[in-house]
Amino acid sequence: MTKTLLKMAALAAVLSAGFAACSSDDDAKTTTVEGSQAALDQACADWKTARANWEITEAFLFGAADVYSIDPHTDTWPVAANDLAEVLRDEKAMSNLDNFIKTANSGILGYHGLEYVLFREGNPRQISQITNLEYNYICAVAKDLYNATATLEAAWDSKESNADRHQIALNYVSTHNAINDDGDAEGSLAAFQNFGKAFKTPGTGDWNTALDATLEIISGCQDIIGEVGDSKIGLPYTGEDKTYIESPYAYNSITDFYDNIISCKNALYGQMQAATPQEKSLIYFCQHAGNATLASQANTVVSKLDAALSKIKAMKYPFAVYYADASCKTAIDALGELDDALGALAETLGGYAGNATVEAQCQAINENYVDNVVLASYRTLADNAYKLYQSIVKIKK
Repeated sequence: MTKTLLKMAALAAVLSAGFAACSSDDDAKTTTVEGSQAALDQACADWKTARANWEITEAFLFGAADVYSIDPHTDTWPVAANDLAEVLRDEKAMSNLDNFIKTANSGILGYHGLEYVLFREGNPRQISQITNLEYNYICAVAKDLYNATATLEAAWDSKESNADRHQIALNYVSTHNAINDDGDAEGSLAAFQNFGKAFKTPGTGDWNTALDATLEIISGCQDIIGEVGDSKIGLPYTGEDKTYIESPYAYNSITDFYDNIISCKNALYGQMQAATPQEKSLIYFCQHAGNATLASQANTVVSKLDAALSKIKAMKYPFAVYYADASCKTAIDALGELDDALGALAETLGGYAGNATVEAQCQAINENYVDNVVLASYRTLADNAYKLYQSIVKIKK
């Protein structure tokens, strides 16, 4: 989520341990891949699905996504396009992809590294434009992306029910590095821990009480709401940074923004794709807690949430072209009102610290949140990241 225009240092500093990626063919330097347009089109469609799955997790980027630097490793933007273009022509830099991708600057990796190769002006590139080096690169990046998403799933699975993905997570945290503010690898990651268990069990991890964890749900939503309004839309719209455009090659920006706020809706309503607040959700509790202030504030959140989604959906498409359109300001204002509504709700709810009844209700909210929002979202994310990887492999005949 820390996305700055990054410079990649020392492209030639690629360490040992080769990676076969998808192809053992290394005879072609910049020759185009032998593949089908249909396979490339499918990979692009699967990228959009996997991308949506990621964006609906951005209301809960605390925990594993932050601690293990998975957010910057997979979702740094804008792409460091000049650096990536250089890498994609550099046979030496591409010769040890496995280690290179674990340690490369995050500005050339993840969803947007893939997007840069796969799309132009909102459409799939022509298969005749994809080189063998590009193909090998996106295979390796997609595989790494799957491993990152599998790690997120495993780190929030309180029952550790998927042995294969748990093992992937153990390998991931032992082989990848932390990422600094410049997008460069810096130091080892912390050992694997189970954030799902910690969120459900106050006092065992980052959350001392159940209410603390429940307030984190709101805080996670406010973080992404602020980023969408102030940065993702706001920086290009105001002219402060016209290059700060998410998913510009796929023309996917508005979909990204919309899905980010859907992630808030899922978090607050207690279930993926919930149309109304579910019984064990944060919003349902506030609406039915017998407190008129909480109920009113929760209802305001619902109203402002719907308004924000509507205003984002009404933005002029594509954002990469129409980032200065007046519809952007309308969406920014709606997001600000949603942020304010959530802030008021959090302040009222925070006043119940130490209340045993509220603690018990928050415990139920948190357990449901882990299983039916966070884990469910990450499981879908990992499933479709794997599907994307398979589709990218199949680009080459």
